[in-house]
Amino acid sequence: MENMKAVVYNKKGSPEKLIYCDVDKPVPNYNEVLIRIVAVSVNAADYRSMKMGLIPKRRIFGADIAGRVESVGKNITQFKVGDEVMGDLAKFGFGGLAQYVTAPEKALIIKPAKVSHEEGAALPMAALTALQALRDKGKIHKGQKVLIVGSAGGVGTFAVQLAKYFTTEVTGVCGSNNALQTSSLGADFVIDYSKEDFTKSNIRYDLILAVNGGYPIFAYKKILTPNGIYVMVGGSIPQIFKSLLFGWLLSFGSKKMKTATAKANKQDLEFLTKLVEDGKIKPVIDRHYPLEKTADAMKYLSEGHARGKVIINV
Repeated sequence: MENMKAVVYNKKGSPEKLIYCDVDKPVPNYNEVLIRIVAVSVNAADYRSMKMGLIPKRRIFGADIAGRVESVGKNITQFKVGDEVMGDLAKFGFGGLAQYVTAPEKALIIKPAKVSHEEGAALPMAALTALQALRDKGKIHKGQKVLIVGSAGGVGTFAVQLAKYFTTEVTGVCGSNNALQTSSLGADFVIDYSKEDFTKSNIRYDLILAVNGGYPIFAYKKILTPNGIYVMVGGSIPQIFKSLLFGWLLSFGSKKMKTATAKANKQDLEFLTKLVEDGKIKPVIDRHYPLEKTADAMKYLSEGHARGKVIINV
């Protein structure tokens, strides 16, 4: 059995519990592709799963991957050796924080030549979350006033750009350090949360996307238009539970309070990748780390101050 380098979860390990070590290189079955990883991004889903004890079977996190096909199982028809691919492994056992990973065809799409491996790894979970929250849960449409709370992180940077793509008026909420970035991504207005409490404003929004921020769900409801929709896609674990618990109760009447989680979807990922290829949106990458520094990357991300995506170069 060949070995490879990987970052493995070990409950008794260092404070971060993520150990860089040798493990067995995976072997694809008849219905899988073996991918040599070039880049992988870390997500809130990784460290939240760790906190909740939801550990992948292989004990290797990392869902958003980009790399090259190394070998294919005999039942594989869509990919061949040498193809550059990208995908979301969240529903398929994770495993991206390693030199190699196996995945079924339905987890992957071809990475266009114009899209770098780093951009490909930055895209899946965060961009899918933003798209599905705005389009499917939020019913976004032209001319609306959209508020994005937490416009500077991975999901937020995609949400600002996608909301503009859907021709809406976008207001981003972030810290003063990220105001220029939010504006450069197309936001029409930027609110610095350290200087202004938007929940006490007289402005009303048709759609609110709450990616971050410790604001009460009742405060969000107050600043919705009569038929407005609030969608929570992030925040602390207690915030998410509160949204799930009270959201349905507060949705009686015309204002709707919803919670969204991304679902892996090849068509949506291809749509988003085409937008990147055509220059309509762009992944914002904050920092790069080598695989052996993944614990540092996860710690940085968990502090909640990442400006866009954090990438691991393998």
